[in-house]
Amino acid sequence: MATRRADELEGLSRSEVLRASPRMFDSALFERFSRVHWSVPPILFGPTIAILLIEGFVHGAGWMTPVWVLAGYLFWTLTEYWLHRIVFHFEPEKGIGARLHWIIHGVHHDHPNDPLRLVMPPALSVPLAALFVWVFSLVLGTPAFLPFAAGFLSGYLFYDMLHYHVHHHRPTSALGKRLRELHMRHHFQNHERGYGVSAPFWDHVFGTAPKNTR
Repeated sequence: MATRRADELEGLSRSEVLRASPRMFDSALFERFSRVHWSVPPILFGPTIAILLIEGFVHGAGWMTPVWVLAGYLFWTLTEYWLHRIVFHFEPEKGIGARLHWIIHGVHHDHPNDPLRLVMPPALSVPLAALFVWVFSLVLGTPAFLPFAAGFLSGYLFYDMLHYHVHHHRPTSALGKRLRELHMRHHFQNHERGYGVSAPFWDHVFGTAPKNTR
């Protein structure tokens, strides 16, 4: 594994440093899989969501389908909040834990504007999605788990696309501007607040909303 040393960033402007995401791995294969174009998640998860919805209808989810989809989406928003707060911001000071934190999330905070490190790599997102869907099938059974999983994965996909959007573009809608402001406060004001990216209302529920917000 390799990281970019501080002296290699000397002479770069602040905006260049924020985009200058360093090499993570010595292995060219691992390094390639750590960088992802924004179009990859929709290509992978769009058809998956559609299949889950179709299978839900086929297996008799019926009029409950929208209810299960909404429930799955809401469960995603809660998962997003706690995953970001507990897992992504668990920061050991040294050893392999510190290295794993840097790979999973630390590099994003150091260089948040690298467009190829703004969505989750499939090497991580696909196994996690499969694990969640499997757990849903055990807990909810058929057919409920199918639309529930569709709602959950739709929430994830929306989160990934929104995260890319607020970093790589400047939203023009009032809602988009607000979500970008809140997430930028998380990055540049206080990284221990503002864990909800696509659903910031959870920060108000759990007392971690960024301060000095309108």
